[in-house]
Amino acid sequence: MSGDERFLVTGALGCIGAWTVHALASEGTSVVALDMATDARRLRDISTPEVFARVTIEQGDITDLASVEAALDRHGITHVIHLAALQVPACRANPPLGALVNVVGTVNVFEAVRRRSDRIGSVVYTGSMGMFGLSDADPVTGALEPDATPHPSNHYGVYKLANEGTARIYWGEHGISSVGIRPMTVYGPGRDFGVTSTPTKAIAAAIARRPYTITFGGATVFQLAEDVGKTLVMAARSGVQGARVYNLSGTLVSIPEFIAAIEREVPEAAGTIDAATEPLPFPERISFRGMEELGEAPLTSIQEGVRRTVAFFRDQRDRGVFDPVKHGLEPEAAVAS
Repeated sequence: MSGDERFLVTGALGCIGAWTVHALASEGTSVVALDMATDARRLRDISTPEVFARVTIEQGDITDLASVEAALDRHGITHVIHLAALQVPACRANPPLGALVNVVGTVNVFEAVRRRSDRIGSVVYTGSMGMFGLSDADPVTGALEPDATPHPSNHYGVYKLANEGTARIYWGEHGISSVGIRPMTVYGPGRDFGVTSTPTKAIAAAIARRPYTITFGGATVFQLAEDVGKTLVMAARSGVQGARVYNLSGTLVSIPEFIAAIEREVPEAAGTIDAATEPLPFPERISFRGMEELGEAPLTSIQEGVRRTVAFFRDQRDRGVFDPVKHGLEPEAAVAS
C-alpha cells in the first residue's frame, strides 16, 4: 500500500465491487466507487461506519467515455479495477444494451486509461467462465486451462470474450498492460444475484428458517467474495506486463458437500436445503496455472467461508435488519403460493 495510490473501481456497488472497495478502504487507501446504481447497501452491510466513510461514491456511466475520463481526472486516479457489467439475464433480455455496457464500456475504460498512461499503469478487469463450455476443457487432463479456446453459448460470454480481445489489442498497439481475472462460483455476503448466486441464497434461507433448492448440482469451483476483492487489489499492484488473463483460484466442492457445510454451521437447517441434479454448463475442474505470477492469492476454506457468511446473516438477524428478499430470496407469500 502506498499513500500515493488512488483507486477507481467501476461497478463498485455490486458484490465483487463492494468487497474490492472494502479491501482498499479497510487499509486506508483512497478509493472512488463508480457505479450507475445509487444503492450502496452491499458495501454498507460489509463495512463498519468508519470504513464506509472513507469511500467516495460517485454515480457514473461507463458507456460515456467523457464521464469515465472526468472521474479519473477529478480524483487523480492511479489504479483502475473495472468490474461494471450486465450479467447473463440482463444481456439475454437486451443484447444491444448488454453489448453497450459490457463491450463498449470496457473499451471506454481502456481508452481513458490509454490517454493517461503517464499516471495509470494498467487495467484490472473481471473476465468470466461464462465464455466457456464443457467441451473447452483439455481432453487429456479434463481441466479448463487459462489458454483454452472458448466457445460462448450466450451473449454474455461473447461480450466477455470480446473484452479479452480488447485488452490484447490495447497491449499490442498501445502498451497498456492488463490483468483479466475469471471467477467461477463466487459466494458470501452480497452475492444475491446471478446464475451462481443460489449457494449463498441457500445460506440466507437457512438463517431465515426457510427451505431452499440450489439451482444446480454437480461440483464447481467456489471463491469467497472477500477473497476475490483482495485478489483484484493484489493484481492491480502486481506490476505484471502484457495482456494477462488468469482463471481465479478457488476450491472444487460438490453441491452436497456445500450443503453439508451449511448444515454444520446451522444444524437446525438440516434437511431443508437440497439442489437440482443438473450441473452448471462449465467444466468442473479448472486450472489456476499462472496465478502465482500475481502473488499469493487468499484462499479461504469452504467451511470457514460458510461460517463467515452464516455469521454475517445471523448478525443482521440479531440486529433486526435481516431482510431475506434483499439477499435474493423470494417473498414468503410467493414461496407459499
